[in-house]
Amino acid sequence: MTTLHAADEYTLRAATPADVPAILQCIRGLAEYERLAHQCVATEARLHETLFGAAPAAEVVLASRGDETAGFALWFRSYSTFLAQPGIYLEDLFVLPAHRGRGLGRRLLAHLAWTAAERGYGRVEWAVLDWNADAIRFYRSLGAVPMDDWTTFRLTGDALAALGVAMR
Repeated sequence: MTTLHAADEYTLRAATPADVPAILQCIRGLAEYERLAHQCVATEARLHETLFGAAPAAEVVLASRGDETAGFALWFRSYSTFLAQPGIYLEDLFVLPAHRGRGLGRRLLAHLAWTAAERGYGRVEWAVLDWNADAIRFYRSLGAVPMDDWTTFRLTGDALAALGVAMR
């Protein structure tokens, strides 16, 4: 007899252009959760172009129960020079509050691990906010380890433009 787990009632699938409103819903929910809603300027038009246009920048896996969006994972291909292999960089993983505690986050990450193995990729990596103790515990429970010797840097906005102009 097969035991049915709560996460089994959910479907995971690759997103399509018709899913852009659901993707934006997840992105806005994540931005609110991370206390960064003021930085979220994503629009449906930009998502259509960057995810489903001529040169897609990322892939999205949607989780749903029936017609209801439950969460998503948005990722893109990275590359490790040390491994000489591509990998997956998980940009965002988010499960809507009503669907938490059912193993869906684990299923989304397991799907990415399966995708990496299926494609011959060497790793899956991501960043987590230092204050998000629940997420850190969850990731550690999966066997993920923090990269304590590394600091993430970002170049954006005016600094990005200024550096680009300096190179002309």
